Amino acid sequence: MKEVFEAVHRVADSKATVILYGESGTGKELIAKSIHYMSPRAKESFVKFNCASIPEGLLESELFGHEKGAFTGAVNVRKGRFELAHSGTILLDEVGDLPLNLQPKILRVLQEREFERVGGEKTIKVDVRLIAATSRNLEELVAKNKFREDLFYRLNVVPILMPALRERKEDIPLLVEFFLRRFNEENHKAVSISPEALRVLMEYTWAGNVRELENTMERLVVMSGRDTIKPADLPINLKLPSPEEILQKESLRAGIEDIEKSSILDALDKTGWIQAKAARIIGLTPRQIGYKMKKYGLTSPVV
Repeated sequence: MKEVFEAVHRVADSKATVILYGESGTGKELIAKSIHYMSPRAKESFVKFNCASIPEGLLESELFGHEKGAFTGAVNVRKGRFELAHSGTILLDEVGDLPLNLQPKILRVLQEREFERVGGEKTIKVDVRLIAATSRNLEELVAKNKFREDLFYRLNVVPILMPALRERKEDIPLLVEFFLRRFNEENHKAVSISPEALRVLMEYTWAGNVRELENTMERLVVMSGRDTIKPADLPINLKLPSPEEILQKESLRAGIEDIEKSSILDALDKTGWIQAKAARIIGLTPRQIGYKMKKYGLTSPVV
């Protein structure tokens, strides 16, 4: 995160296009706002737009605006997001979801600083700084011909990678303290968290990253009926092992069982399948070896 903050300070004063890579919930929008408000454009508009949230048929109108009568329902002239962001900054979130047919128009705005509204012929000049964000691998999309290579290089001027929360778990106590203070103030409470509960939060994988942690802390503060959050107060999903941990444990268990089965077979072979003798060799009781043989389906070979 220190590297991220250093990059923000370096790039803020420039006009360079920035692209923020990272999983959902890592704080890409917050970093985009930081770049804008630390830049010479700070007093101008900061316009954010999620490319994945609008149906494809409406995207061009949303981004570039439309003229009256351009299509059914276009009863008035409407400015698009690029026009509204003039002199300021526009954040195109989930830019990897832009349809291919619209990508040349984004490229034109980046290179020529101009566009036409839908249904219009007048070329509109715009001075806007573009910050893009994506949770997808754009290079893979380019290789699959799902994203224009020229647009990728035009966007990828200053790439900044936002690390997932599970990769910086040392930040969790600081974030927990911050969210506790904030939600305590909002709800007129004084809730704290026990070391045991904090330990559970630090062991969790946080697939939703900082956004998931924020929502969890708000729920805990709002719903808390006591002054200290205990492990029992945490949502059940935080206390359950992750799918990765389950797979690791299952793999470990299978490995241990393979070793145990091999040891029993070896002892039985050495003792001519006399269970009592085999049990003594590997430190089991006759009853235990009988149970293990049944568990692993081991039966005496037919002579």
